Amino acid sequence: MMKTAKTYDAMRNDFMEAVRISMKSDVGPIQKVYDSLQELDGDKRTALDQGFRDYLLLLLGKPQETQVWERFLSLCVEACRREMATVTMPVVLLGDIFDCLTLDRCEQLFTFVENGVSIWKEELFFTACKNNLLRMCNDLLRRLSRSQNTVFCGRILLFLAKFFPFSERSGLNIVSEFNIDNITEFSNDEAVDTTKEAVEKMDESMDEGNADKIRIDYSLYSKFWALQNFFRNPLLVYNKVQWKIFTNHTDSVTSAFKSWKLEGVQNKKLVTAEQMVTETMDREHYFAKFLTNQKLLELQLSDINFRRYVLVQFLILFQYLNATVKFKNENQELRPNESEWVKDTTDQVYSLLRETPPDGETFAKTVQHVLKREESWNNWKNEGCPELHKPATPAEEATEDDKRQNSKIPKRPKKRIGTIIKEAQAQKKFMMGNPELTRLWNYMPDNLEACRAPERNFLMSLEDYFKDAIEQLDPAAMVEDQYKVVNDGNFGWRALRLLALQSSHFFTHSNNPINKLPEYLEAMIKKIAKERPIMLPSGEKQEPLDVAESNTVLVNETEAMAEEEDELLKSDEKRDEMGSEEQPETPEASQNAPGIAAHIMDAVAKNIDAQWRELAEKMGFTDTIQYIEGSLQSDLERARYVVQLWAEDDLDNSAEQLAKSLEAHGFPKAAAVVKQSL
Repeated sequence: MMKTAKTYDAMRNDFMEAVRISMKSDVGPIQKVYDSLQELDGDKRTALDQGFRDYLLLLLGKPQETQVWERFLSLCVEACRREMATVTMPVVLLGDIFDCLTLDRCEQLFTFVENGVSIWKEELFFTACKNNLLRMCNDLLRRLSRSQNTVFCGRILLFLAKFFPFSERSGLNIVSEFNIDNITEFSNDEAVDTTKEAVEKMDESMDEGNADKIRIDYSLYSKFWALQNFFRNPLLVYNKVQWKIFTNHTDSVTSAFKSWKLEGVQNKKLVTAEQMVTETMDREHYFAKFLTNQKLLELQLSDINFRRYVLVQFLILFQYLNATVKFKNENQELRPNESEWVKDTTDQVYSLLRETPPDGETFAKTVQHVLKREESWNNWKNEGCPELHKPATPAEEATEDDKRQNSKIPKRPKKRIGTIIKEAQAQKKFMMGNPELTRLWNYMPDNLEACRAPERNFLMSLEDYFKDAIEQLDPAAMVEDQYKVVNDGNFGWRALRLLALQSSHFFTHSNNPINKLPEYLEAMIKKIAKERPIMLPSGEKQEPLDVAESNTVLVNETEAMAEEEDELLKSDEKRDEMGSEEQPETPEASQNAPGIAAHIMDAVAKNIDAQWRELAEKMGFTDTIQYIEGSLQSDLERARYVVQLWAEDDLDNSAEQLAKSLEAHGFPKAAAVVKQSL
C-alpha cells in the first residue's frame, strides 16, 4: 500500500511540473510524462486530473491575468482531446475558478466560455459536460444581481441558448407560466406637496405653456403603477372586474402620454446613425427597475426610454390576449367588444411610439417585427416544440436533376394529381395519396361486401359442432359417460354460445329445472338430432328421423319429453285463464316468513305504523314503496309487509337479527318490542 501511494504522489508531482512547463509552450511535456508511465495505465488519468487541480491552487494564490486562465483551460481541453484527462475536467476547473474570483474578473473570464461554445458542443464534451456547464451558469446567476449585473446575466442566458439545442426543454417555458413574483411596490398613501415652493413651481410650469398637460396627481400615479400587476400576470384581464380596472387605467395612461409631448427632445439636432451606434457602444447601459416615487413620475414621463418600455409592455400584453395559446382555458377568451377595444388601443400605442423621438417610425417597425417573430415561436410551442432542422440548400435539392442531366436521361413529366385521380376513377379504383393505403383500399372497395365474405365466417354450424356429441349418444357407440364431450366444460361453454345464436330451443320456456349442464346439453342435442339432418361420412345428408335404428329409443324419449312440456304449458295457460277472473294477489295474501312468529311481526308493525316508508328506505326496499302504497290500504298492513320483505330477503331471518336490524336503522322502541316477545 505504501509503495502504491508513493507512486501516485510521484505521478501527481510529475504531472503538475509538466503542466507548469506546458503553460509556456504546448501540451508536449504532459504527453511525454503520460507516455512514460506505461506500468500504471489505470492511475495516470486520475493523477493528471489531480495535477491540474494542484496547479490551479498555485495560480489562485496570487492575482492572474485573464490570458493566464485562458491558457490553462485551453491546455486542459487539449489534454482531454488526447484522452489523457477526464472529459469533465475543463468545466470542473472553470467552476472552481469562478467560485474564487470576483464578479468583475468572472465577467472577463466568461468571454472564454462564450467564445468556446463550439468546443463545448463537440461530441466529446457535450454529453459529459452539459449538466456541469448548466450548474456552473446557474451558480453564477445566483451570485449576480438582476438589476446591477443585467448585462452579465444576459450574456449567461445567451450562452445557454447557443449551447443547448432547441430540443432541450429544460430552458423552455413549456406551460406558459408567468413571473408573478415580480411585484412592483409603490406608495399607497396620497402624498401631496403643499409647500410654497411647489405651488410656485406649478404656477411657473402653467405660465410656460404646459396648461394642456394632464396634472400628475395621486390618481394617475396609482393607475400607472397598478398596471404592472396586469403586465406580470395577463390572466387577470380575463376577469370581468379586473378587465374594467385595466381598461380604465390604460385609457388614463395613454391620455397622459398623448398630452405629455416630448417637444424638447424633438427640437434637438438629429444625429446620424453612425454617431448613434458609436455613442451606444461607448456608453454602458444600466437596466434596473424604475423608481416608483410619486415625485419622479413627471420626470419619467419625459424620458424616452421610460415611455418606450411602458408602451412595449402594452403591446406584449395585447398580443398575448389575442394569441392562441395551447395552455389557455376555454373561458380565457376575449369577447367581441373587448377585442375591438384591444385593436383600437394597439393602434394608439403604435401611434405614440412613432411620435416618440428619435427615429420613432423605425423603432415602431422594429417592435412590430419582433412581435411577429414571437407569434412564430408561440405557434412552435403550440405544436409541442418539435425539433428544428435546417432547410436543404439549393445545391442539395438540385442534385437529382444534375445527375439526370449528366447521364443524359430524359426527365419524365410529372402527372398532376387531378389527372391521376381521373385515371383511377375510370378504372373504378380509389386514389388515397399513399401507395400502401391505395393498395389496401382497392383490394376490396366495398367494405360491407368485404365483411360478408365467406372466408370471414369463422362460426361453426350446429351440425358440425355437435356431430361427435350426437354420435356418442348412440348406444351402439358404447361411449362411457365420463368420456363424452358434453362433460367437458370448454365444450359446454362454447355450446351454450352457439345455441344462443343458432337454436330456437335455447330460449324455449320449460318448467323442468336444469341441475347439470351435461344433462341439459344432452336434451338439446336430442332435439337437434330430431330436427336437423346429419352429414354422413360419405357426404350425403341423412333424414332427421332416420338417425339410426338404435336411436329409436332416443327419439321416442325426446318426443315424450316434448309432449310432457306441452302438457305443462297447457296447464299453465289454463291456470292463467282461471286466475285472470280472480282478484290479483296482494302482499297481504303472502305467507309469514319462516323464523319469525306472526305475533312478533304484528307487534313491530303496530310500533312502526306510519313510519313504514322510512323503514322501507333504510332497509333497501325503495323500489317497492309505490307498489306497497297502491296495494295495501292501511299503514299497519304496509309496515307489516316491509318487515315480511326483510325476513324473506335476509338469510339470517331470526327474531334476534330483526331486533338488531331495527335498532341499527334507528327504531329502538320496535327493537325493544321484539326482545320482549322472545
